[in-house]
This record gives sequence, structure tokens and C-alpha cells, in this order.
Amino acid sequence: MSIYRNAVWFVKGLQEYTKCGYEAAAKHFTPADLDVNLNGRSFMITGANSGIGKSTALEIANRGGTVHMVCRNQGRAEAARDEIIEQSKNQNVHVHIVDMSSAKQVWEFAQNFSQNNSVNVLINNAGCMVTQRELTEEGLEKNFATNTLGTYILTTALIPALKKVEDPRVITVSSGGMLTQKLNVDDLQFEKGTFDGTMAYAQNKRQQVILTERWASQHKEIHFSSMHPGWADTPAVQSSMPEFHAKMKNKLRTDTMGADTVVWLAVSAATTKQPSGLFFQDRKAVVTHLPLAWSRSSPQEDEKLQATLDQLLCQKQTLITSGEQELNR
Repeated sequence: MSIYRNAVWFVKGLQEYTKCGYEAAAKHFTPADLDVNLNGRSFMITGANSGIGKSTALEIANRGGTVHMVCRNQGRAEAARDEIIEQSKNQNVHVHIVDMSSAKQVWEFAQNFSQNNSVNVLINNAGCMVTQRELTEEGLEKNFATNTLGTYILTTALIPALKKVEDPRVITVSSGGMLTQKLNVDDLQFEKGTFDGTMAYAQNKRQQVILTERWASQHKEIHFSSMHPGWADTPAVQSSMPEFHAKMKNKLRTDTMGADTVVWLAVSAATTKQPSGLFFQDRKAVVTHLPLAWSRSSPQEDEKLQATLDQLLCQKQTLITSGEQELNR
């Protein structure tokens, strides 16, 4: 079945995910959707120092929004911030250094941020594709820790703050690669069999789509969406998928094209006319399963995914609390 899914997905990708696919879709866009003034609205963007995240940050800054860039590397983040400020003439661009693979760092950052700032829109863009199985300092598989658990913890921690503002939104940058995967809730950290980084990444992206659907059903006050940016020529693609990049580089989208739907979901009034919890590609809600692919998980499996993430979050919260108590003795 995985061979069938991969073949159908690749043909679909050649038609829709490339630069030509974007240009064809863009003919049907409504340009006025992005003619907005974002003054007074606050946007948090993870992985904002390069690629799609940086392009998204620039587009929002250009429209007057306050941008909070959540990045791992301070030097790259500050260089990107300075460039965004110079191009947009918007001084309200801020850097926060957080390793999204560290559950402890993500939770502590979100708690501290919420006490001192408001946020209208969270954009979960940060991600990684580690091709060899690697554990974080907390003992978690790195792709899962970054793409799934980090995203889950940040979103969960910020939901109370989001519920306090007008028109709150959460956008998660997933991938069309998730169409090749059925949720495997019994091996979230890829401990069984031969490790495949590309498959692990696609599993994480399937998990993000399922979590978006669950959040939407649980938190009606917030508009949730996930999206596929297409095949974009970003530093992450160049480093994680060098063979794919070499073969496809002339067909790949620019990072600005990849960011277009993220920006549209984050700022356009048209977004909230769509139901919460959908998966988007080129400003349009699209299906989350290929035909005849047998990739649908059961409600019980989806619930188990969220329960497992909640359990991991509770474990980290307990460790953080214990550490704080030790320091206060």
C-alpha cells in the first residue's frame, strides 16, 4: 500500500506542488484578501529565521503586524530580524530563542510569554527532518520531539492566551507528504524496524493534521488550520533532501510562494469563513487522504495520540515543578 500511496502522491505533486502548480492556482486567488492592516495584532512564528517562516514574518511585518520570531539559533535569528525590519520599516519584530525539540524549553517559554504578551495568531512552522535516529537530551526521538511534541506543547500552552483575544488563529505548516502515511500511534518515536527519516517526517506531519482537527473540535473559540506549502526551495529542503532538491530544483516554488497560504490563513478575513480544522493548499481546503489509500485512522487512534502527548507533557511539567522546588529550598 505504501508503494501505491507514494506513486500516487508523487504524480499529484508534479501536477500541484511545483512552481507551475502554484502559478496555475494563483490565477484564482483574490488579491484583495491580503490587503489588510495588521497594526495591533500579534503573530508568533516558529522557525522564522529562514525559508517559509522568514517569508511569512516579512509579509506580516510589511502589513504592520507585531512579529514574535521563535528560533533556535540566535545569530541567524537576529540577522533575519534585522533584515525584516530594514525591508518592512516595522520595528515591532522580536526574537525569542527556543529549541523546539526541548519540551522543557517550549513549556517554560510559552508560560513566560503569556504572562507578559498577547498573541492573536500562532504559526507552527518550525520543523526538522533528521535522517538518522537521534535522541534529544530529554530522551525523545528528535523528529517527533520537534515536529509533534514541541508543536503540541506550544499550542496547548498558548490556548488560554489565544482565547483572550479577538479573532485568534492557529496555523500549522504540515506537508503533503503526510498523504503517504497512516497514523501509527503504537510507534510514535520509531523504535521498531529500520529508521527512515523521510517516513518519520511524514508521520509527524500526519500527526499535526490530526491534532489540528482535534483542537478545532475542542476549542471552538479559536480558528485552527493546517496547510501544505508545496515543494519549496528552502534551506531545510536543500539540507534534508539533497537528492530531491538536485532533481527538482528548477521546478520548486520560491519560499514566498510556499508562504502564501500561511499568510492568507493568518491574516485574511476569508479564512474564518472556512470551517475550523481543515487542511489547505494554495488558499483552498483539500482532502487529507488519497483515494483508495487506506490511510484513515480510527477515532480511538486519534484520541490515543493526543492522550500520549498529554502524558508526555504532564511528565515534563512534573520535572519542571520538581526542579523549581529544589531551587527554592
